[in-house]
Amino acid sequence: MRVLVVDDDRLVCASLKTILEAEGDIEVVDMGYDGSEAVVLYSQKQPDILLMDIRMEKMTGLQAGEQILRADPQAKILYLTTFLDDEYIVRAIGLGAKGYILKQKFESIVPALRAVQMGQNVFGDEIVTKLPELMAQGGQKEFSQYGLSAREEELTALVAKGLSNREIAARLYLSEGTVRNYLSAILDKLQLRDRTQLAIFYYESGRTLRR
Repeated sequence: MRVLVVDDDRLVCASLKTILEAEGDIEVVDMGYDGSEAVVLYSQKQPDILLMDIRMEKMTGLQAGEQILRADPQAKILYLTTFLDDEYIVRAIGLGAKGYILKQKFESIVPALRAVQMGQNVFGDEIVTKLPELMAQGGQKEFSQYGLSAREEELTALVAKGLSNREIAARLYLSEGTVRNYLSAILDKLQLRDRTQLAIFYYESGRTLRR
């Protein structure tokens, strides 16, 4: 796995390089120290994953991510930051980042990189717990373009609000088995892996439709 590391703290970059390359199968192809360097280095090095801070001088990680994803929509960007900020989370999800994790959760960095490399979206527990509140600010969602039935749309909204299968079953007067079947069908239609991705999809779709 080839990783580009960008953080305005040179000590953090050096530490990440040491940690990641100790894994044996991870190569840090280069290091940058602000968003503008991230854009240039990404174009030059074409890493598998860009591991990048958000709050940096000259150009933020979010601004850099927007430029990189505009040029390469398949780019895999994993944000690593100390800030659990609603605006940052919203923008990271909206621009198409593959993940958002906190530096404080040191042990999650390598597993997050591996998950992103496998095509998964990775958002730390602290971020996932914020999604229902953030999504509640998004207004009415419309999913007709995705081929979901009215019942599937209703179930998707409840998943996004953080309800368990049992809670959804009670709310909709269904059996838990039926809820599981609905959920499997929804994930299959939307080509998603799990409930977390479904919640993120719910939020992203609402944002896109509001633009």
